[in-house]
Amino acid sequence: MEFATFLLAARRGYHQSSHEVIRNSIEQAVLSEQAGFNTAWFAEHHFNNYSLIPSPLMMVAHCAALTSTIRLGTAVCVLPLYQPLRLLSEIGLADIVSNGRLELGVGSGYQQFEFERFGVNINEAPSVFSEYLDILLKGLNQRIFEHDGRYKKIPPTSISVRTAQEPTLPIWIATASGYSMGRAYREGHNLFVTAFHDGLDTLSTLRESIEKAAVSKGKNVTDAKISLLRCCYASDEEEEINSYLDNARFQRRLSEALLLRRQQSLDGYLLHETPTQRDLSFETMRENLPIGSVNHVIDRLLEEIDILKPNQIAIQTQLGDFDQKTMLRQIELWGDKIIPEVNKSLGHGPEVTELPPARTTE
Repeated sequence: MEFATFLLAARRGYHQSSHEVIRNSIEQAVLSEQAGFNTAWFAEHHFNNYSLIPSPLMMVAHCAALTSTIRLGTAVCVLPLYQPLRLLSEIGLADIVSNGRLELGVGSGYQQFEFERFGVNINEAPSVFSEYLDILLKGLNQRIFEHDGRYKKIPPTSISVRTAQEPTLPIWIATASGYSMGRAYREGHNLFVTAFHDGLDTLSTLRESIEKAAVSKGKNVTDAKISLLRCCYASDEEEEINSYLDNARFQRRLSEALLLRRQQSLDGYLLHETPTQRDLSFETMRENLPIGSVNHVIDRLLEEIDILKPNQIAIQTQLGDFDQKTMLRQIELWGDKIIPEVNKSLGHGPEVTELPPARTTE
């Protein structure tokens, strides 16, 4: 079982500086490698405090110089907000400077607040995403390619900065829809999914959707890797757990506000956190999530793995204004105890991360 850290770089208020939030996220990514995590994922959002990472590829490139083995991923590049040709070159550059460690996660986006400011119609996001992904696949797999689509017309073009990984790099699609899951299976991509703060029933439903998508394309469900984004925290200290849950609920409140197209900003930037009808109590969140003592977290993870059968668990480590030193200790705890025990229970020994062969100079 692979484990990853997911870095949102959220800012809960002006008591945190943007410099502090970004530097904390980088420190967590570097420690993730030392603790034995397989991947560090970086989010992408714009124009508000929900996340301060406007370019996950820039974070990948920076952290590549501070690490040597951990995979570095975008979770996700919001394709409708990009020029696909420029993105192709930046993907190639990020993969080169990371020595072939880039995991490319892509998605269609969902926050109208962002789309409006880029002048992109969010109602067209799914179709734009589909076409731009077509362009990325052409550029990654063909020396010279062209495209004649609804949104882009590209004459014969060659991308000069190509990826180090051959024949191409891993592509992950962030999805909750059967259609996108089906495309992932049809084209050989991986799945990045979440059950938010829900429990085992949602994981069971999610597994059923994945299996149906695989069958619909005549594929085995194991043909795609699955990464589950999850809020997890191990501690015997109630104060620590409640702080983590409070920050997780804060993040979810802002996400729902942006998803429901409510712009709650008081000053044009800092989103106002308000309770919603979908709020869960701390008690319910603890029942639903791998949160509690070390042994409880291990047992609950094994239960969730048995239901969803993911290849990777991506735990959320950067949440709101959760104390940085406490979170660094948490990452170390996962590396020292939780990850080894989970893999031991699954019958897996320690894994050695091998870098893929770099592209030879032509």
